[in-house]
Amino acid sequence: QVHLVESGGGLVQPGGSLRLSCTASGADFSASTMGWFRRASGKLRDFVASVNGSGVADYTDSVKGRFVISRDSASNTIDLQMNRLKPEDTAVYYCKLGYDEVNYWGRGTQVTVSS
Repeated sequence: QVHLVESGGGLVQPGGSLRLSCTASGADFSASTMGWFRRASGKLRDFVASVNGSGVADYTDSVKGRFVISRDSASNTIDLQMNRLKPEDTAVYYCKLGYDEVNYWGRGTQVTVSS
């Protein structure tokens, strides 16, 4: 059974940094694409960043140059280093894994950027 566990959310001031982690368990996901989405209050869930099995990363335009996604295939973990955070980055962040033609989601972790 596939299981995703996220960690690392919290409250940070504008301009600060946070690091999110997501660990998948239940199979070998080294060839799978994993990523992060976010949902701000009153809005739809949007793509933030992803990394495929070859380590190629992709980002939404609004986070390019500020966020860095990385993965450790040995531990089925991805991290999202978020720098120069802005109030508009406030959202619940969800980890996503695509495996065997099924999308799996974590429960989400709250990120709040506020002074």
